[in-house]
This record gives sequence, C-alpha cells and structure tokens, in this order.
Amino acid sequence: VQPGDRLRVRPGEKVPVDGTVLEGRSSVDESMLTGEPVPLAKVAGDKVIGATLNSTGALVIRADRVGDDSMLAQIVQLVAQAQRSRAPMQRLADKVAFWFVLAVLAVALLTLLGWGLFGPEPAWTHGVLSAVAVLIIACPCALGLATPMTIMVATGRAAQQGVLFRDAEAIEALRKVDTLVVDKTGTLTEGRPAFHSVVPAAGFNPSDVLRWAASLDQGSEHPLAAAIVAEAQARGVPLSTPDDFDSLTGMGVQGRVEGRALLLGNAALMQEHDIAANALHDDAEQLRAGGASVMLLAVDGQLSGLLAVADPIKASTPEAIAQLHRAGLQIVMATGDGSATARAVAAELGLDQVHGEMRPADKAELVRRLQAQGRTVAMAGDGIN
Repeated sequence: VQPGDRLRVRPGEKVPVDGTVLEGRSSVDESMLTGEPVPLAKVAGDKVIGATLNSTGALVIRADRVGDDSMLAQIVQLVAQAQRSRAPMQRLADKVAFWFVLAVLAVALLTLLGWGLFGPEPAWTHGVLSAVAVLIIACPCALGLATPMTIMVATGRAAQQGVLFRDAEAIEALRKVDTLVVDKTGTLTEGRPAFHSVVPAAGFNPSDVLRWAASLDQGSEHPLAAAIVAEAQARGVPLSTPDDFDSLTGMGVQGRVEGRALLLGNAALMQEHDIAANALHDDAEQLRAGGASVMLLAVDGQLSGLLAVADPIKASTPEAIAQLHRAGLQIVMATGDGSATARAVAAELGLDQVHGEMRPADKAELVRRLQAQGRTVAMAGDGIN
C-alpha cells in the first residue's frame, strides 16, 4: 500500500493505514488509541487511524500515512526510544564505570609488574595469574549493566500494563511529581458502557420501553446498544427479532419490532422525523449532567421513553485517588468528554481540578500551564491523550 491508494474497509475489518474517508458512513472503534469506548461516526472527509476497528458500514479511504509513518508505528518507536534512552542515574553510573575500569586496569598492570619483577619464580606466571585475579574480582560489568537493564525491564513491564514512557528519564523523575493529570474514560472509569436507567414517557411503562429498545438493538454492534441488550437479558426480558433494521451513523438505529416502527437514537434523529422530545427534556439533561449517554425511543412516531447508559467508575478508583492525595499529589482531570459529565465524575471522586471538552493539544497546553506554575506534572491515560 502506498500513500494515495484507495482502499475499501468492510464492517468488522481493521483500518489498514492512516487515511481519509472518501466514501461511505460508519462508526470506527478507536479505543485502542484514545481510550474512548464509544465508536466515532466517520463520514467523507474524516480521518481514520490504522489498526482501529471499522464497526458498522463500509468505507472507502485514501491512504495518507503507511508503514513507519503511521501513528501505530510511532507508538512502537516511542517504546523503543524509551528503552534506548539513558536516565540521569544511568549516565552517572556510566561515568563511574569508565573511571573504575581505568583504575582496575591500572591495579592489574601494577600487580603484573610487581609479581613479574619482584616475585618468586616463575615470577611472570604468578604475575599473570594475579593480574587476571584482580580483573575478575574487581570486574565493573555489574555496575555498568545494572542501570540499563533496570530501565529496559521497567519500560517493557510498563508497556505490558499499557504505560508508555517516552524517555527513561521520566521513570527517575516520577518521585518528584506533585501533580497528576488524568484522562477519564478507561482511566478513572471502566471504559465499557453499562446500562444506567430507563425513563418512560406518559402512557408507556419501563419494561416495554426496555424490551422494544433491546429488541431493536440486537441488530447493532454499537457498545451502547450492547449495554441495553445485556441489561434486558440480565432481567430475563423476552426479546423479538427486529425487521427492516438500519443503522443511521451518528444518529441511531431504526427498524420494526412486534409490528411497530421504532426509532432509537439522539435528539437529531427525533428532529429529523418531527418527533417532539420536550416531555423528557429535563430527565435527559439531568442524566447527562450525571455523566450518562441518553438515547430516545420513538414508537410509531411517538416518543415512548429514554434509556441512559453510563461509563461506571472503576471500583479501584476511589481508593487510588485517596492514596494519591495522601501522598501529597494534586489530581487534575482533563477529558474530551462534555463538561457536565466531567464535573459529575470529578465531584464523585473529589478531584482537585476538572477540565472537559479538551483535545490532545488542549491537554498539552494545560500541562505547560501547570509546569509554568512550578509544578512537576505527570499525565496518565489509557490511550493517546
């Protein structure tokens, strides 16, 4: 594959190279890089990243960056660069080892000459044996190898745990950190959407709303849909097979269940079909303020309810935050999620600062501002942040 080539990516296939969408609409799972669990809608003109997963529709893309120029290759190079880099302690150890080697060689040479010139016969034989003994006993190999081996093992183990050190110096600098900037999705939270709640509209009941939505979502591969289906199955709700199912990228899904025409998706989908959603507006806003994603369900052209799916906070997160606070660190959350969602999570965990709707460049600027205040900053996230 060369830059400029046109490639077709079918549903369920991995995007082979970094490129630009020319034709088609789909959702692409970029969680391996961004940490965000919800696939992103892609249409003509959008960028796609190699090794991400195409979920729902076929795409025709133009290859922009291939091979060593791709984003995935650059991540691999970061790990290799970190393993080759030298921490300050390693540089000090190398200097000490250099002079130590010279001193050992000098002592070995003096030992050889001393035995050879003044020792008993066979004098030079005793001299050679004694000089070799000095070299073996005082060998500085361990001093020169201990630090680089430690750095290599540390960066390798960290990569296995999803932590990428760009430079070995960062490992040694960790003890000086006083501010930790963290991403939200997949770092503080599970990174996997889970069902939160169902709110029926007037004249409908929650069990029907869940049954219809889960039945329709059986035809979808979206993580939000999977969370709704999983909840219905856990409750033992009988599901029907959807007919005329269609996935509407960026808006939701539609189809027929039990002879009824169903629409399930965001407010834009309701507006497109002239379905009033005002009756549940306050409920939807309250759920969004709590960090949930909200989907509206319409049955035969009438709003029947909403379903909320949230990314739950990891069970280990509160204790981890408490330990970091006890260690004297200030915790700052910087996330690409909406500000309302970010504030809700930050309030629950007791974080010191929160910044929402931030792109990677915004997060980099935030780190620079904190550093300008004299802080030593570390950034933690499960993707490219």
